[in-house]
Amino acid sequence: MNQQDQTLQEIRGAFRLYCGGEQAEGRRLLQEIWDRLGADGDVFHRCVAAHYLADVQVDPQDELKWDLTALEVADSLDSERAGTYPSAAAVRAFYPSLHLNLADDYRRLADFDNARRHADRGTELSGSLGLDGYGQSVRAGLVRVDSQIGERDSGPSVVFDFD
Repeated sequence: MNQQDQTLQEIRGAFRLYCGGEQAEGRRLLQEIWDRLGADGDVFHRCVAAHYLADVQVDPQDELKWDLTALEVADSLDSERAGTYPSAAAVRAFYPSLHLNLADDYRRLADFDNARRHADRGTELSGSLGLDGYGQSVRAGLVRVDSQIGERDSGPSVVFDFD
């Protein structure tokens, strides 16, 4: 297993711990991975780690902060860098999910204008998704959050498990 695969396995393993009832340990491991990756770490790894760190937050404002961090990390891969970055396609394919999570964050915080903006952007980018389970889940999430925004529903999040 190469370093790329090993790091992704570690990130996903930490998130599985969290989802499996070991919240404190899963959160701790995700934070440890994030810290180890550092500001100069692999863009895709940092994006995925921040994405999952958002999902393990209790406070919606903290979740929003991590989801914005994940988007900022993805956006750091400008067109010049993307031409030489091996995981550029993976980062691009992650955008619909990043916008879905931001739409849901803003919706739960009753900021429906920002929620709409991110839901629309996620939908615009969803053409890059495959027809596999992940792509179908993200598309279904976008439809669901779009409906909740239209109803001005700021209720609890629907769990999005794309792992």
